[in-house]
Amino acid sequence: MSRQDGLSTAAAPPPVAVEPMQQAAASPAGGAWLAAEQIERQYDAPSANDAPPTRALASTSLRVDAGEFVCVVGPSGCGKTTLLRILGGLLRPTRGQVIFKGKLLTGPQQEIGYVFQHANLMPWRTVLRNVALPLELQHRPAEEIQARAQAVLKLVGLQGFEHSYPRQLSGGMAQRAALARTLVHAPELLLLDEPFGALDAITRERMNLELLGIRQAYACTAIMVTHSISEAVFLADRVLVMSQRPGRIVAQIAVPLPSPRTLELMGAADFASLTSEVRRAIDRQQA
Repeated sequence: MSRQDGLSTAAAPPPVAVEPMQQAAASPAGGAWLAAEQIERQYDAPSANDAPPTRALASTSLRVDAGEFVCVVGPSGCGKTTLLRILGGLLRPTRGQVIFKGKLLTGPQQEIGYVFQHANLMPWRTVLRNVALPLELQHRPAEEIQARAQAVLKLVGLQGFEHSYPRQLSGGMAQRAALARTLVHAPELLLLDEPFGALDAITRERMNLELLGIRQAYACTAIMVTHSISEAVFLADRVLVMSQRPGRIVAQIAVPLPSPRTLELMGAADFASLTSEVRRAIDRQQA
């Protein structure tokens, strides 16, 4: 591991003793593990004299199975982040509903973890104490907090940086810490909103490898918003393409690439063919 950026060169970090994400069965009615049913979202203007309401999402439906990794791409401003926030219970749809594990989703759930575009670490807390915060808020025993925080920091490659402060971290390391903070309470669903968008290309590629390693270690379900077509194809089992605002899902492209995935895969003909297919789907929305 480089002390400068905290990145390991292995394609996937080894599993450690962290409580695994428990995979729930599909709903009793036989539906998907996670389903959005005809959801819409409208943002009202601040006052009656301002512009008319903004329709961010048109009628949108999707289904995600347990253990699946789905990436969402589309033009800027098409409602990708709005969709992700609704799936995470952080935002209520104007119409429609989200079903999570057979129950109506009405707000944030402990089983759902969210990684934002920016790390948003508390500057006065060390890396360890930032990661431990969710468990502290749950009033877990001190020994459990310490053990789980240490284990998840090892998983994301930040072992040895526990007592560093956010100002002492590189961009990649800060995002690792933010990811660890989300993983520490073992969510069953991991939602990622362009988490690596501010990183340089090399660090971003390596973070993608680390994310695949985490997925392997947890066997987790993940939905990630990204503007990078190659990133989406490299990570996902399935890529969803959204239209211009008001956003709706207009294409879904299966990614039957072999696992485990390595960076060499990006030079393969199958990879190029899939990225071209996703790009054409996006271009059709911008025509």
